[in-house]
Amino acid sequence: MRIGFDAKRATHNFRGLGNYSRGLIEGLLKYYPSEELLLYSPPVQNIRGSEWLNSLPKKAIIKTPHTFLESKMPSLWRSFSIAPDLKKDNLDIFHGLSHEIPYGLKGKLPFKKIVTMHDLIYLRYPQFFPLLDRVVYNQKFKYAAKNSDLVIAICEQTKLDLIELLGVNEQKIKVHYQSCSPIFYQLFESSALDKVKMKYNLKKPFILNVGAFEERKNQLTLLLAYAQIEALVEEDLVFVGQGKKYKEQVISKAKDLNLSHRVHFLDSVPFQDLPAIYQSSKLFCFPSLFEGFGIPIVEALFSKIPVITSKGSCFPESAGADSIFIDPLSESSIANAIRNVLSSEELQKSMITNGFLYSQRFHLQESTKQLLDIYHQVLS
Repeated sequence: MRIGFDAKRATHNFRGLGNYSRGLIEGLLKYYPSEELLLYSPPVQNIRGSEWLNSLPKKAIIKTPHTFLESKMPSLWRSFSIAPDLKKDNLDIFHGLSHEIPYGLKGKLPFKKIVTMHDLIYLRYPQFFPLLDRVVYNQKFKYAAKNSDLVIAICEQTKLDLIELLGVNEQKIKVHYQSCSPIFYQLFESSALDKVKMKYNLKKPFILNVGAFEERKNQLTLLLAYAQIEALVEEDLVFVGQGKKYKEQVISKAKDLNLSHRVHFLDSVPFQDLPAIYQSSKLFCFPSLFEGFGIPIVEALFSKIPVITSKGSCFPESAGADSIFIDPLSESSIANAIRNVLSSEELQKSMITNGFLYSQRFHLQESTKQLLDIYHQVLS
């Protein structure tokens, strides 16, 4: 197969959508090297994107704007003027990896069009998004869903939202779970973990939360829950993630509660350090209100860490039946769950064993095999 990808997120984004895009592309290159991949990306001027592209085998073909005007206006190239290029490149499939496909791909074409939809959070929680963003998202998402031959939803919750909120035909949707980076598959020796703990001054056992600081991620409620039990538990609380106004609010609240010595905020943690931080923790707590999939949960399961997360949304799919589910709006629900897990080694061992077994369905090799099956189905 000759498969084209919208690779902007892969080369320019180093959070969730970028990780998804890179992982999907890397999986195909590793496990199915006979497939031809064309990566359509605006000019890459950041070091991380360039390093990633340089790490790929030469058979991955990079396609960038080929006129001066397109290079200076890459968003217009990606959304509008790229369509003629796609039609000339003898593709079997074009896959938009983040909610959209280029305009100009209406109707029957020589290749199949697929779009991955991660979530419809802008419709579920419009208060977290500016009006202009919601208008733009709605236009792009609806166009992509209508004009693609197949819509990939990254979980059953997103599939239900696509049907309910965008009116997408259920027969047009396939659920395909994403994987996390393979760097989370390796378990480290205690000496390596000690080095990372020393690097980040993590002297005590700790409860971990990973994710960008946003109201939807609900870190403030986790902090308030921890405040209820901090005198009763040995573990500190560690937040890993970047943010602005909301993060400042959480840091300020920790100071107001006189918990600055127990609550740690780690900024700009290199991605390669994250697996050791996960594996050094006693418990992963992720009380988000809503996610597309919640990939940090899968990272924690691969890291053999007990997981506490929210009821509803995609969380039962990503965390599995042996994780503990809480009401994310209830400080006492979170606090009680943390105490119950930390006080029972037997429960921790059960959660770790069964959670790790559950995580194997998200292994990159399995995820890639399922993706290739979807590609064959859409072509048949």
